[in-house]
Parts: sequence; structure tokens; C-alpha cells
Amino acid sequence: MPKRFRLTRRFPVAMTEEGYRRLRRFAAEAGLEEGEALSFLFEHFDSVTDHEKLVHRMRLFQAELEERR
Repeated sequence: MPKRFRLTRRFPVAMTEEGYRRLRRFAAEAGLEEGEALSFLFEHFDSVTDHEKLVHRMRLFQAELEERR
């Protein structure tokens, strides 16, 4: 029997406008609500990310973070 999909955690999240638009677009393309899309991404994080690209992108993001605040 499949596991029931329950959203059991709610937390306040601050996102950039660009990040939120991308989340909404991803959710719409997948036919999911935003919370379901986030759950999918984090439950399958290792299989939907390329580790080397992730590390590189994170370094770029962190380098720009102070300017963006």
C-alpha cells in the first residue's frame, strides 16, 4: 500500500522573488502545489542534483550574498 502524502511541517521561509518564481514554475510544470514540489525536491535531493555543480553554484551564491542583502 502506498504511503499517504501528508504535509506535516510548516515553517516560515524567506525566498528571493526569483527563487519563488522558479519554484512556482517548477510546481506548475509538475502539476504540484509549492509545498509538494519542495517536499519532492528535498526527499529526492541527491538524485536531482549534480554534487559538483551544486558546490560550485553554492560558492557563487555565497560570494554574492552580502551584496544582495
